[in-house]
Amino acid sequence: MTKNKIKKVLVIRFSSIGDIVLTTPVVRCLKKQLGAEVHYLTKNSFQKVISTNPHLDKIFTIEKNVSEVLTQLKAEKYDGIIDLHKNLRSKQVRWALRVPYFTFDKINWQKWLMVNFKINKLPNVHIVDRYMAAVKPFGIKYDGEGLEPLKPPTPKGEYRFPSGKFSEIISEEELERKLQNFPDGKRYSPLGVGGFICFAIGGAHATKRLPISKIIEICKGVELPIILVGGPDDATVGEKVVLEVKKESLINMCGKTSLEESALIIENAKKVITHDTGMMHIAAAFQKPIISIWGNTIPEFGMHPFYKKGVNNNVSIEVQGLSCRPCSKIGYHQCPKGHFKCMQDIDIEKVIELANA
Repeated sequence: MTKNKIKKVLVIRFSSIGDIVLTTPVVRCLKKQLGAEVHYLTKNSFQKVISTNPHLDKIFTIEKNVSEVLTQLKAEKYDGIIDLHKNLRSKQVRWALRVPYFTFDKINWQKWLMVNFKINKLPNVHIVDRYMAAVKPFGIKYDGEGLEPLKPPTPKGEYRFPSGKFSEIISEEELERKLQNFPDGKRYSPLGVGGFICFAIGGAHATKRLPISKIIEICKGVELPIILVGGPDDATVGEKVVLEVKKESLINMCGKTSLEESALIIENAKKVITHDTGMMHIAAAFQKPIISIWGNTIPEFGMHPFYKKGVNNNVSIEVQGLSCRPCSKIGYHQCPKGHFKCMQDIDIEKVIELANA
């Protein structure tokens, strides 16, 4: 299929936050290099991740089943489908639309060998490069510009962060309300002295997250103010950390901010401490210095922070030499072995040293 025959394409990625952020170079390169109309299909719950992407012309969402949008998709008469999920749902879309489709190598058997037998046949290729391979038949090449940052939606007012940047997604009054646990008279000034550290304490699976005792230890050792970010499920952990650490410069924003507001905090942070989770990829999209902490998963799966060409601001912290690691390509509710050494033995002093550097 030649470039001049591609007028309209559909990109498919249903979930989740990080995986969708990692597809954004494909979207950008399709738009800029093809000049095609680019549509995106995802789940309702993840629409915000790409709702303001400047390179998308239309977004379709589903709650559970692709049947919810098949009639609409058929009416679009696409010239091609870029399937960056490659599961049953995306195959159902391909079967229904009956147009040329292009997909990527999920390296499932290499991951299976690594997880089950610790035989490393994993290619030294980031998933973004594997995604980009899907559009190679169009003559599309990666532009070296990294991931597309999560930008704010409609204006609500202005707030100047210590870095001097402006936000259009949260008013000063709203942010002040959200920071109500920060002592009066010190709401902004501590954050203005050398910036702050953002600590993304969440993670979809327990084996990707540090134990709360380790999070507390890090927060006690980091010298700069810290803002904790995470979803509603992380709110209780954040509250416990604040109570235990007892620092005026530690703010728990878990469960208090939208995805866009969390991205704003990440964008304005001096550094980001994060697990292997979607916030890590949002931080990489902003080119932030990252201290990434790895538990049951490994960077070799090709999901480590992805920066612009020539940039690498990430330091991965992991426990090497464990015979049980990686135990999964995704994660578990609890350690299958019971000891959780992949996180219990993390070099916390190294994390603190990097944060304070």
